[in-house]
Amino acid sequence: MLMSNYKRLEIMFSEGSGCRLSDQHGQHYLDMISGIAVCGLGHAHPAVTTAIRHQAGRLLHTSNLYRIELQEKLADLLVSISGMDATFFCNSGSEANEAAIKLVRLHAREQQREKPVIVVMQKAFHGRTMAAWSATKPDDTHYAPLLAGFTQVPYADINSLKALIKTEHNVSAVMLEPIQGEGGIRIASDDYLSALRELCDHHNLLLILDEVQSGVGRTGRWYCYQHSAIKPDILTTAKALGNGVPIGACLAKKEIAQLFKPGLHGSTFGGNPLACRVAITVLETIEKDNLCKQAAEVGSYLLNKLKEKLTSANIHEIRGRGLMIGIELVQAYPDIVNTALKHGLLINLTAQRVIRLLPPLILTEAEADEAVERLSAVIIELDKQ
Repeated sequence: MLMSNYKRLEIMFSEGSGCRLSDQHGQHYLDMISGIAVCGLGHAHPAVTTAIRHQAGRLLHTSNLYRIELQEKLADLLVSISGMDATFFCNSGSEANEAAIKLVRLHAREQQREKPVIVVMQKAFHGRTMAAWSATKPDDTHYAPLLAGFTQVPYADINSLKALIKTEHNVSAVMLEPIQGEGGIRIASDDYLSALRELCDHHNLLLILDEVQSGVGRTGRWYCYQHSAIKPDILTTAKALGNGVPIGACLAKKEIAQLFKPGLHGSTFGGNPLACRVAITVLETIEKDNLCKQAAEVGSYLLNKLKEKLTSANIHEIRGRGLMIGIELVQAYPDIVNTALKHGLLINLTAQRVIRLLPPLILTEAEADEAVERLSAVIIELDKQ
C-alpha cells in the first residue's frame, strides 16, 4: 500500500514512444507535459534505451569512494555547455539545491556573515528536502520549525530586492528560477537578470539560478540564463538531464566550488555510472539533433498558434519561452486535466489556474498543431458547461 501524499489520476501508462503514451486500456495520448519536463527526448528514445542496456551490462555502481570515468566526462560536458567550473552530482533537483544552499553558507562564513540570509522569490519552488522547502515556503507551518536564513521578495522586482539589501545586512545570496515553473510560467526578463547580476556583484552576493525545470534545452538554449549576457555563481540542474533516470547536478564557479572539502557533502548514488552514461547520451543527442534550436523554433510556433486559436474569454494571458509555455486563465477550469484526457491530451495545471505545457524537445510542428486543436476542443467543451 502506498502513502497518500499524491493525488494521482486513475490513468496508468504501459508504454510510450516519442511524444506519445499509451495507457493500460490501449488508449493513446499526446504528451504535453513529459513527466514534468523530464523526458526531453520523449519516451523510449532509442539512444537512451541503448545506453541503459549497454551500461547495465557493464557496471551500475561503485560509489564515490573511487573515480568514475563517466562522471568525469559528464562533468566536463556540463562545464563546457554552462560556462561554470566544477560539478557536484546528486539524484534530483531538490538535492542540487540543497548543495547550493550549503555552498552559500560556507561562502558566508568566509565573509564573516555568521547568520547568512538567502533571498528567495515569492511563488518559487526549489524542492522538498527540508532546506529546499525552507527556500520555497519559509513561512510554512506543516514542518515547522523550518530552516532559518531565507526571506522572500516579489519575483523579478529589482527595487524590492534593493530595499531589502539596505535593511538586511546578512544577505549572502539571491536564489531564483529564470522561469518559475510551479509558480505559473512566470518569466524573468533578460534586463532583470542583468540588473540582478550587477546588484549581486556590487554587494558581493552569490547568484544561484535554479534551472531544474528550465534547463537542458527547454527554452531554446542549454540553460535559460544563456538568453542574456549573465552567468550565475551557482547553477542547479536535473529533470531532463537523465530523461527519466534520476540525476541532478550543482555547478559552481571555481572559487565557490572549492569550498566543498572531503567529508563536507556527498551522495551515495550521485553520479553513478548508469545515470552518467544516460545523461551523456542525452546531452550528445540534443547537440547532434540540434534540439535546442528545435525547441526554440517549435516553441515559438506553438506559442503563436495558441494565441491564434485559443479565443476563450477565460484566457488572461499566454506566455512562454521555447517549449515552456503557460496559459493563464481568468478562472480555473476545475476538471480541465481530466477533460483533456478524454481528448487524448496530457496537460498540467499549476498555480491554480495556469495550464502548463512542457512537451518533449522533439515535438514537431504537426504535433504542435494537434496539441492546439485538442486543447481548443477541451476549452470549448468546458466553456459550454
